[in-house]
Amino acid sequence: MPGNKTKRIAYIDWLRGFACLAMFQTHCYDSWLSGGARAGKFYKWSQLGGTLPAPLFLFLAGVSFALVTDKLRQKGVSANEIAHTTIQRGGEIFLLAFLFRFQEFLLGQPKAPWTDLLRVDVLNVIGISLIMMGIACRIAAMAANPGKAADPLELRKATTVTAIACAAAIAVVTPPLWTTWRPHWLAWWLESYINGVHTFGMPQHWLFPIFPWSAFAFAGLAVGSLLLSDWARRNEVAGLALAGAGGIALIALGLWLDARPVQIYRVYDFWHTSPNFFLIRTGIVLVTVFASYAWCRWGAGTWGFSPMIEMGKASLLVYWVHIEFVYGGLSILPKRNVGIATATLGLIAIFAAMTLLASARNRYPGRKAEIMAFFRRAVRA
Repeated sequence: MPGNKTKRIAYIDWLRGFACLAMFQTHCYDSWLSGGARAGKFYKWSQLGGTLPAPLFLFLAGVSFALVTDKLRQKGVSANEIAHTTIQRGGEIFLLAFLFRFQEFLLGQPKAPWTDLLRVDVLNVIGISLIMMGIACRIAAMAANPGKAADPLELRKATTVTAIACAAAIAVVTPPLWTTWRPHWLAWWLESYINGVHTFGMPQHWLFPIFPWSAFAFAGLAVGSLLLSDWARRNEVAGLALAGAGGIALIALGLWLDARPVQIYRVYDFWHTSPNFFLIRTGIVLVTVFASYAWCRWGAGTWGFSPMIEMGKASLLVYWVHIEFVYGGLSILPKRNVGIATATLGLIAIFAAMTLLASARNRYPGRKAEIMAFFRRAVRA
């Protein structure tokens, strides 16, 4: 139904815009607050809120992936063509990640080291996750009905099972890949995609390697596939409510497992690599998804002009641009040199500017098609 379709898109866009806002506040306070302000509880709570945007972006990438593949399947597009399309899109994002790093390297001269070009950021892992999900969906299509015409219901089931298995496997092997199973034999820039080691000799929790971050994308693919089932389409409210309840159950399960006296890992780091923390964060994301849906359906989320929805539709652009005005040479405030009040005014300015930028992009897309065509040609080459 057209009305249901609008609500589904609205709450996803609103949630992506909310992730942008949470990202802004984390980056702004981290970049601008002085040493004294950074020592207080305000800064600590701000950075704790910053643990939500990356899982949300990756999870929503998985949900969007499920929407796209389901639409292509309904049009009768072959499994090979769907895999080609989705893997190509992942390649485009991966190339954009390198272009972003190159821009930051040039703008950061003469201080930026050349190794920054190979730093694993969130755009890198989103691109790789899309490629991995494209491959996983092709495998799921082979497993659904081998040698027969693909049945949409079987395809959706196979995709859900495959996505859950991939998310669980990534979460389970993350701790040893960061510690006892580290692939030291790889060059640092390759190992960084496994555990975020970069040039520091030890994995860095502020980077975004495949393990564990791509697991959030597969979790989003699983949830998105479930929400596209015939029952969930007919019972949208119940389906989203069950997703929220499932999130609470995952939080409880993660806390319960963490409290067990026996641990299976030689080195256990709850806050960075633990599968239990992955369960908790996935649960928080699911609860946030339902809250976003409720706000857009029964609250003021879609009343009139919505800055969240505008930014959600152009999240890649606002991510790209705001970094330079917060962390880069064009920072609108002196770095590590202002108080909370001044930094908050800067955050309001960034939020307003990014809302205007996103609104202009959404209404006057310009040459977006030509730009994306260039990256498609580069991927095929």
